[in-house]
Amino acid sequence: MPRIAIVGAGAIGTVIAARLSARGGLDVSLCLRSGGFSSLEVQGPDGTVAATPTLYADPTQTRPVDWVIATTKAYDSAAIARTWLPALMGPQTRLAVLQNGVEHVANFAAFVDPARILPVMLDIPAERLGPGRVLQRAAGIMVVPQGPDSADFITLFHGTGINVTADADFTTVVWRKLCLNAAGAVSALLRQPAGIVHHAGAAPVMRALVAECVAVARAEGANMDDATVDQVMDACCAAAPAGINSLLADRMAGRPMELDARNGVIIRRGAAHGIPTPVNQTVHDLILAAVSAEKAQR
Repeated sequence: MPRIAIVGAGAIGTVIAARLSARGGLDVSLCLRSGGFSSLEVQGPDGTVAATPTLYADPTQTRPVDWVIATTKAYDSAAIARTWLPALMGPQTRLAVLQNGVEHVANFAAFVDPARILPVMLDIPAERLGPGRVLQRAAGIMVVPQGPDSADFITLFHGTGINVTADADFTTVVWRKLCLNAAGAVSALLRQPAGIVHHAGAAPVMRALVAECVAVARAEGANMDDATVDQVMDACCAAAPAGINSLLADRMAGRPMELDARNGVIIRRGAAHGIPTPVNQTVHDLILAAVSAEKAQR
């Protein structure tokens, strides 16, 4: 029976752990900072998924597994690499990284042989309702690069309700997702759900964020044509109006934000290619200023 450890009990980690555990035929554990719950519940478009995977809050209680699935925020990569991975990774263990952004491998390359890292693009709109409880607003989609580990990873998710595929052009896949994430910074800035895209004052800013991301993506080798901006904006408009992206959820909860992985990387990679990204820079800086002011007022 394949042994799988999910590291991170946020919205995504809870969905992955619950669905893999409910699938059956797998030995699933969920590694988290602290306890407070003993079971998982995901309210999804296909009904409620309840599961009771093994929960660990102490790395010393675990042992090596076949797959480690990292679902923590990008900024937590080094911390979990130092705490959880030494206990969970054996000679044959593979690490799947489910994170926002385009730096999945780079975030762990200092700790794990890149050949053993499988980057995963995920699109699973989910929000935490409480400890161990998550609302999943739409069916989950994940994409991995074609390679020696892709088929095994895809097999893990058979029967889970999450559609996992492999793509030979993974660079384009992750940068296209980043375009969508980049636009979501407007929600975080204004503290408004996804429906803000329908406001005449917000849509042009979101479009500009996406256009800058597309320019940088092309320089990075992504295959995007002139229609990409319209396609991404159409996807934004089609999203559930009440949806709350993870950047906004973190700001509302007073948690650290993945701003660098979502917009900061566009600014950084743009600078490396000599491509100006003034709108991403401005929105990035305004969010930081707003968060700083909020902290000062507490």
